[in-house]
Amino acid sequence: MPPVEFREQKLVAELKKLYYVVEGVKAVVIVNIDGLLVSSYPIDDEENPHETPTSSPQVAAMSATLVGLAEKTLVRLAQGKLERLLMEAEEGTMVVYPAGRTAVAVLVEKTANMAHVLFATKQAAAEIAAILAG
Repeated sequence: MPPVEFREQKLVAELKKLYYVVEGVKAVVIVNIDGLLVSSYPIDDEENPHETPTSSPQVAAMSATLVGLAEKTLVRLAQGKLERLLMEAEEGTMVVYPAGRTAVAVLVEKTANMAHVLFATKQAAAEIAAILAG
């Protein structure tokens, strides 16, 4: 009989896949709509918290707030449901996809192939939504 795989293990497996398969991904995090951290990869390094800043509770809360504001703005502008949120900065890009009652946020290097990042993140968000719904 195969070992039972728990929901958290499945989520981490999805995050690891995105982290290792997509070149340029620096960190991946799942946050719920209340701004709580569900899961992240790489795992937070308590001795050096700035190495994986996306796994902090503050970043989770800010990501959820951004998704909420984007959704409200799109409703107000009659543009339909949020498909993704993309923020570009000098040092990198953050992509956020809704995933059911959660969101998947990916921090990527500036040089990353964004088509690959967007495709893989959209697929991961759908898989994560399915895991959390089941």
